[in-house]
Amino acid sequence: MSQSIGVIGAGAWGTAMAHSLARQGHEVAIWALEKDVVESINARHVNERFLPGFPLAENLTASTDMAEVATGKGFLILASPSLYLARTVQGLLGVPNIKDGSTCIGVLTKGFIPSASGPRLIVETLEDVLPASYRKSVVYISGPSHAEEVAMGKVTGLIAASENPMNSIRFRELIKSKGLLVYSSLDVVGVQVCAAAKNVVAIAFGCLDAIAEKSDAFGDNTESLLFAAGLNEILTIGRAMGATHPETFTSLSGVGDLDVTCRSKFGRNHRFGHDIIKSGVLEKFSSLDDLISRISEIGYLPEGAVACKYVHEISATQGLKLPICDGLYRILNKELAPVDFIEKLLDGVQI
Repeated sequence: MSQSIGVIGAGAWGTAMAHSLARQGHEVAIWALEKDVVESINARHVNERFLPGFPLAENLTASTDMAEVATGKGFLILASPSLYLARTVQGLLGVPNIKDGSTCIGVLTKGFIPSASGPRLIVETLEDVLPASYRKSVVYISGPSHAEEVAMGKVTGLIAASENPMNSIRFRELIKSKGLLVYSSLDVVGVQVCAAAKNVVAIAFGCLDAIAEKSDAFGDNTESLLFAAGLNEILTIGRAMGATHPETFTSLSGVGDLDVTCRSKFGRNHRFGHDIIKSGVLEKFSSLDDLISRISEIGYLPEGAVACKYVHEISATQGLKLPICDGLYRILNKELAPVDFIEKLLDGVQI
């Protein structure tokens, strides 16, 4: 049965999801901040800025009017970057079907959101902003899912996690298609931690890849060592933040998403780590805060750089031992040279 769906955020992942849903025959509208993105989608059926080279379903429409995209929709999918997500949702609170809670809301965004009490997970933050009817009902959607492959229709697995099992099932049934396999989960915290922290590990992985190109000391075995140690740190963060299911970390949202993010040619965080070594992308930034405030200057969005700041705060507050995440924080904050970090790290990682 055809559904009316709004997607808030026309980055690569939001566009790929909107395209997949429209291709199934749903009525899909997507909101973009950028006028050129809206014009590109509506006139030429391609998102030339964020997902170039992938023809989009002709029944997918775009608008710069967020309220228009959200109004009257049975489902709303939030896909804005974590830096802007809470502010974006504030702009939806006057929409009648959001005010009365009749729209089912799902989130694709990965990362943490800052607050006066420290970094918070995305779903709990949004449920504080949204009307009370959304408490414990928002669905978090994640998994190893590069936008480019989803846009091509390549088989992809996703997790739909919610404390409301019925809403998880609703989104599972909405999203699933020949190319998208979707599974339900109740571990909303664990799935969110995996989605955010794996981007941090992927930057370190990119650094190692670049260093390995000029060193006989590092190879595939070294990458597996870093991968295993990185997964262990993600599990450590998840436990500290209240993850409920250990299998979350050994399934799609954990091992699966970490693997594709570290190894795929489409991974922006892996690319950023590689660029740190090969092109000196950090040279023009004085600190991690400076990098985050000017992150658009990189030319693509490595969410792991932002997540690294918040993982470091969580680590310090909770007394966690996270040598990869904390070491990467020191690199991005210009306190440690990348090569020194990799060499010292591999001598002391915990698995």
